Amino acid sequence: MKTEHQQVALITGANKGIGKETARQLCKRGFAVFIGSRDLHRGREACEQLCAEGHEVVLLHLDVTDPVSIKQAVGTFSQKADHLDVLINNAAILEDHGEDITKLNTEMLERAIKTNVIGPILVIQDFLPYLQKARAGARIVNVSSGSGALHDMSTYAPGYSISKTALNAVTRQFAGALSGQNIAVNSVDPGWVRTDMGGQGANRPVEQGAETIVWLATDAPLHQTGKFWHDKAEVSW
Repeated sequence: MKTEHQQVALITGANKGIGKETARQLCKRGFAVFIGSRDLHRGREACEQLCAEGHEVVLLHLDVTDPVSIKQAVGTFSQKADHLDVLINNAAILEDHGEDITKLNTEMLERAIKTNVIGPILVIQDFLPYLQKARAGARIVNVSSGSGALHDMSTYAPGYSISKTALNAVTRQFAGALSGQNIAVNSVDPGWVRTDMGGQGANRPVEQGAETIVWLATDAPLHQTGKFWHDKAEVSW
């Protein structure tokens, strides 16, 4: 049975943190939201909680590092919806704390690139036919980081930072490739947010971290594409 909601969103890595809060805020704005989660147990918990709040949420078992998993998720999605208005690539990993690039484990870097860069590319490619069917244009939001901005990059988490710089380049590439198709593609720096990744010392709650993501997914003009945003303002990277 397909959703009766006119607006449909998919968020990867949405079983917790910023992804889950973004799902909640989009639900409140009338979206049916598909939660992509590699961890089935945590994904079910997130869906049950959001459904208990009165929202329409569907779990997609989705591992962005596994091309087969992505294609299977597309198959499941196709049974529930015939178009996709918003795709948010939120799934990411941060493993390299405390060491600079002179000591970076390249296997760690490979994992970061596979999850944070290649994953979003594959997800966009496989879900693109549904984005192209969106009636009023579609939006792709890649959740990046200020750590990926080249203009003031330091030595922090080199594998993660490099991957987020690359994700910003992915954003520009897709924005160019989809020019004229009424699909906006943007990157966003949500700031330092209190999540499992950001830690409890972070200065932003998840509600604030999700704010610009939701804005790009809903209210930002569709002609704004290929850009990097922070607090609803374009920033240099």
